[in-house]
Amino acid sequence: MEPRLKSAIRVKALIRRCDLAAIGVAVTARGDPDAGAILLKLIGRNTGATVLAQARSADGTAVWLRATGPDPVPEQEADAYIARQRARDPDLWVVEIESDAVEALLDMPILT
Repeated sequence: MEPRLKSAIRVKALIRRCDLAAIGVAVTARGDPDAGAILLKLIGRNTGATVLAQARSADGTAVWLRATGPDPVPEQEADAYIARQRARDPDLWVVEIESDAVEALLDMPILT
């Protein structure tokens, strides 16, 4: 089993990377500081929103999964997905990032 960072530390590191890149970021829901899962809501300027969820690839590598599909969706649809997930898991973190291109800021690859 690989060691894992606490969720609160991962979120703080992501916020710091966004701040350094002058990208708007906000934590809209705080989850369990130790082991809460994290959802990222990426808000594009003209493209809609994408929700990324933590997952594992077939070989066990940690990745981000496009939870709302391969293409951006209307922001209301992304918010509805997040609300359903929060209803199932109140320990879930939700971080909103105002950018289309965040791949360089993330600590795990996005599974396409």
